[in-house]
Amino acid sequence: MGGNGILLVLAGPSGAGKGTIGKQLLERDPRLAWSVSATTRAPRAGEVDGVDYRFLRRDEFEALRDAGGFLEWFEVYGQLKGTPRDQVESRLRAGEDVLMEVDVQGAMAIRDQIPDALLVFVRPPSREVQHERLRARGTDDDEQLARRMDQADAEEALSGRFDAEVVNDDADAAVSEVAAILNARRAARDHGPGASP
Repeated sequence: MGGNGILLVLAGPSGAGKGTIGKQLLERDPRLAWSVSATTRAPRAGEVDGVDYRFLRRDEFEALRDAGGFLEWFEVYGQLKGTPRDQVESRLRAGEDVLMEVDVQGAMAIRDQIPDALLVFVRPPSREVQHERLRARGTDDDEQLARRMDQADAEEALSGRFDAEVVNDDADAAVSEVAAILNARRAARDHGPGASP
């Protein structure tokens, strides 16, 4: 069946572990393609252009944005970040399932444009664990860290607008839970309405 790929969107506050879950899902599931986001921030150590992110200059990003080239985009902590529309839509049309990791605002914007996207909210087990994960990443100063923690309350207030919620206490268990959510959606797609799961 062509043209009905599933868009799986992982979102949640910084430090929830979305990236870890996403990477493990991709390793486990060869039918899942990764949507590479674009960003104007500099690459972190070990990040590869076109693999982890498409690293764009601000003027390049703004030109693509102004041409309607993003499914969602936001300015986050002074940097622009967004999901290029072309690669996602062409894969979905080809029947591929696509995995995307975005912030909560991004997930809400995607829901507006692709209403049947499968949105999964990833929640850290506690504020303490979230804070530790962010500190261990070593990419934020204290002020940025405090901002991310403040933002988490507002983001978690939107979790009810998602299709499912996973608490990332144990990464393997969280990955299995997300895989089960995706497989249930695949079964519904492949067997049509009214078919038993």
